[in-house]
Amino acid sequence: MPLTLTPLPKIPLINPGDDLTEILLNSLQAAHLTLDDGDVLVLAQKIVSKAEGRQVNLNTVKPSKEAVELATRIEKDPRLVELILRESREILRVRPGTIIVEHRLGFICANAGVDHSNVQGNDGNPEDWVLLLPANPDRSALEIRKKIKFSTGNRVGVLIIDSHGRPWRLGTIGMTIGFSGLPGLVDRRGWKDLFGYELKITVIAAADELAAAASLVMGEAAERIPAVHVRGFPYPLREGSLKELLRPKSQDLFR
Repeated sequence: MPLTLTPLPKIPLINPGDDLTEILLNSLQAAHLTLDDGDVLVLAQKIVSKAEGRQVNLNTVKPSKEAVELATRIEKDPRLVELILRESREILRVRPGTIIVEHRLGFICANAGVDHSNVQGNDGNPEDWVLLLPANPDRSALEIRKKIKFSTGNRVGVLIIDSHGRPWRLGTIGMTIGFSGLPGLVDRRGWKDLFGYELKITVIAAADELAAAASLVMGEAAERIPAVHVRGFPYPLREGSLKELLRPKSQDLFR
């Protein structure tokens, strides 16, 4: 089966408390798509965070002494730095404009995923509003998946993605930050290649590969495509969670 990624249309701007499952099902109907078992829905982190009320007005944030000192070094708003510190387990690298952290969810990213782009609050200066990542993206994906199963009877996977940079290459790429109902990793060790040699180390980051493909469809600016329907995902669906994708610190050669 070919792998087909279809952007979902007519998704409105999301507000706190919105029912994402209902919105997604309405969008599928508008696209004349019916769900099949084995399909996957890929969601941009922003719509999940907005529905969960993760917007923060910087005017409500009181920066700590540590945040003020760090903000001076890296030329950032100390209130923003305070949020980054709250969302992080550890600061790994800093330079003007950027803080590389281990996020409290376990992955490495810039500025703890705290973002200004495509974020607007209910009042005040739009520049004062930022968005945090979902508190528990795996749980968010699981809840949406369960509601879809209840509403349609279909067994699907749900993937939540965000744009991340990489230490060894330029540019951002879609990366998984939470998922439910599909594999994060697919282990091919023990399989044979074309010439009968047994694979020794091949473990495929299937969820991240799909995240990158969906990110191409979504875009990064004003495209307004925060959700993608996927058919033909080449691996069987199963239970999974973000932790299977996270490299243990003891195996991290960059720290």
